[in-house]
Amino acid sequence: MLHTEKELKIYYSVKEVADMFGVKPSLLRFWEKEFPQIAPKIAGRGIRQYRKEDVETVKLIYHLVKEKGMTLQGARQKLKDNRESTIRNYEIITRLKSIREELMAMKLELDGRG
Repeated sequence: MLHTEKELKIYYSVKEVADMFGVKPSLLRFWEKEFPQIAPKIAGRGIRQYRKEDVETVKLIYHLVKEKGMTLQGARQKLKDNRESTIRNYEIITRLKSIREELMAMKLELDGRG
């Protein structure tokens, strides 16, 4: 299995992480204050270095706040109370979306042949 450059990286800059989610770096810095689960390493001159675990946490927070429309307090409580359940639900939703995309692509292909 081939690995992309992103999968091989140990640390990501705040800009790289912001670009992954289509948000501004300032939002990530704000979320760091609101969610203790996001704890990037701070290198010299205050440069943030996000680990894969931090990116996964940001992904989960993004899902709860931006996609599901939860408040920051609600998302914070959900992560605190049932983090594992929240992660499982997010993974299921992601898989279902992927399957839906594949099925839609198959439908388009079949419609084109009809």
